[in-house]
This record gives sequence, structure tokens and C-alpha cells, in this order.
Amino acid sequence: MSTPQALASLRDRLAPSERMPLVFLGHGSPMNAIEDTEYSRSWSELGRTLPRPSAILVVSAHWMTKGTTLVDVSAMPRTIHDFYGFPEALYKESYPAPGDPDLAREVVTLLASHHAEEDDTWGLDHGAWTVLKFLYPGADVPVFQVSIDMTRGLDYQLEIGRALSALRDRGVLILGSGNVVHNLRAVQWGQNSKPHDFALEFDRLFADKLTDRDFAALADREGLGNLLRMAHPSVDHYMPALTIAGASDAGDDLTYMTDTIDLASISMRSFVFHAR
Repeated sequence: MSTPQALASLRDRLAPSERMPLVFLGHGSPMNAIEDTEYSRSWSELGRTLPRPSAILVVSAHWMTKGTTLVDVSAMPRTIHDFYGFPEALYKESYPAPGDPDLAREVVTLLASHHAEEDDTWGLDHGAWTVLKFLYPGADVPVFQVSIDMTRGLDYQLEIGRALSALRDRGVLILGSGNVVHNLRAVQWGQNSKPHDFALEFDRLFADKLTDRDFAALADREGLGNLLRMAHPSVDHYMPALTIAGASDAGDDLTYMTDTIDLASISMRSFVFHAR
């Protein structure tokens, strides 16, 4: 199913439920924030499809911590330009959405067993604002981020998702931003670059296991073996997809959006879990 068809089908099925959907977006290059691409267009269309949330909780590949899960409690999260070597126009981008300190502090309590702590220094990194500017261009929905503890196993992110899932019934949109395949060492520049075999294989494997709700297999580092190591020399971009999977339940349907491989080794696969 193409992205426009998937979004049209999703739009038809979202209306009856008050339970917020779960969204994972493959964010790819920061340039998607200022260019008219198939990805930025799909994010804009998704934003017109989704219900308006009371707040947005973002788990981004670009906020990594060690030994703790940090929650941004700042009142006005700053726009972080955490990249280099890009056009000046990209550094002028800003996403001035308010935070939600009260809810963020509740999340710290919710994740107490996961060593959660408050933080007021982070803000919105490019994994968050480059997609949010298309989903909610008015920057008028409160938003805050939760970090990824890189000292923990893959199954830990499933647990984080399960702990956060109750927020869906309070109007909170949980948004994961990363990439199902993310190997910058294997990137090939150019519009006609051919996807690497390992990128196609891992992307297909991920989609098959996610569709089957075999989340344990997706968090089995040993079982995924060398294919995972090729797809993710570091698993930071993989973790947010597991968070979103963990927050889903048996009452959710699954819709895939973009499923292309960009620059030979970056999967732009995106998906939405939504109540039946």
C-alpha cells in the first residue's frame, strides 16, 4: 500500500477512538526539514490525519543517556541544531512549542523504576522538531522529550513503552523518531543509490516481526545477530521503534507509511498503531 493510500485508510479508522495512536517516524536527513520531499509531505498529511493531542511525548534517537532515563521538564524547550555541515537555512529553523512541566514530572514518577530523573537543559533535538514542524506546524501543542538509556538492553525500551502506554488515554501522543535501518558508514549519496542487501533484509525482517507482534524477536540482540550490527552499528536509531512497539497492545491495528530505503542504508519506514 502506498503512503497516500495508507494515510487515507488511517484517516477513516481514527475517528471513532479517543485513545491516542502511537507514531514512529523514520526521520532521516535533517534536510527533510527544509526540502519538499516525499517524507516531509507524508508527515504533513499525517498531521492532518491525526487527532489533536493534549501533549506530545517524544522519544528521539538523538537524546542518549547512560544509567538514567531523563525527562525534559523545561517550560519552553529550546530548538537544538545537533548537526554540522548543513546549509545556513537549516540552522535558522525554530520550533517554539511550549513544554509541559507538570506532565513531564508525572512521567518521571511513572518511570521511577527505570531510574528516571528531571532535566531542564535539553529541549527538542532534530529527531523531534524536524518532524514536528510538519505534524503540528503551529507549534502550539505542548511537547517534551524522554531520553534513551544506552546502557540497557533492547527489551528495556519495550518496557519503557509499556510504562508510558497509559498516557494514550489522557490524550498524549507518543512519538518515536529514529530509523529502522541506520548505517551512516554505508551511506551512498545520490538519488539513484541502490539499497544495500542488508538494509532491505533487516527492514523486511522488522516489518514482518512487527506485523506478527513478535516484539521479543525484535529485542533479541543475539538472535538478530550480525544483521542487526550491519543495520545499526549503534542501536540509538532503533530504540525509539521499540518504545512505540512496547506501548502498543492487542487492541491496536498497525498501518505502515513510507517504507523506502534512502541513501542505500537508511530505512525511512514509518508506522502508526491505532485503536480498532
